[in-house]
Amino acid sequence: MGLLSKKDKGLILDPLADNNPITIQVLGICSALAITAELKASIVMALSVLFVLAMGNVVISLMRNIIPSKIRIIVQLVVVAALVIIVDQVLKAFAYELSKTLSVFVGLIITNCIIMGRFEAFALANGPWKSFLDGIGNAAGYGLILVIIGFFRELLGSGTLLGFKVLGDPIAKTGLYALGYENNGFMLLSPMALIVVGIIIWVQRSRNPALVEEN
Repeated sequence: MGLLSKKDKGLILDPLADNNPITIQVLGICSALAITAELKASIVMALSVLFVLAMGNVVISLMRNIIPSKIRIIVQLVVVAALVIIVDQVLKAFAYELSKTLSVFVGLIITNCIIMGRFEAFALANGPWKSFLDGIGNAAGYGLILVIIGFFRELLGSGTLLGFKVLGDPIAKTGLYALGYENNGFMLLSPMALIVVGIIIWVQRSRNPALVEEN
């Protein structure tokens, strides 16, 4: 028997597609709009949420039988706040410029609907291993959408990926710019992130009609 059962694999794979927290559950939209103008920031935010959600789910699961129901939300906030502080300090120590770019958005991981939702809906009712897999799956689904949005916004808005010029030099008019191509500055504005999310949702529902809600 493998390490992961079919149900365990579902905990990881389902949020990547047909139960994605952003495109299906419509959670975590704020950060998808705010920090995806650059691919690097999108990747770092995705990894940050991955750490916080996976570890937070495990901690909440381990404490699930001793947390009084009346203060469970407070306990959940304390756990996620402690993990976010760790992420914030690591970023400041090893990626200070990026930490300034993300600034307040790292702190807002504390109020991310996906994290609090998984604590409440899954970690409080399941063991540490399944909670860990659930955290990995939902954070990966969230991160996947962030990376896709960041990829297209930076590529079409700045002509770069991870800061590297991939379409040529817009000043020297090399690469695609020699053919008359110009960067689309609108892609760097937050509303364009919402449009990219909408396109992803449309593609996803086109591939799987079962996801289309009936009127």
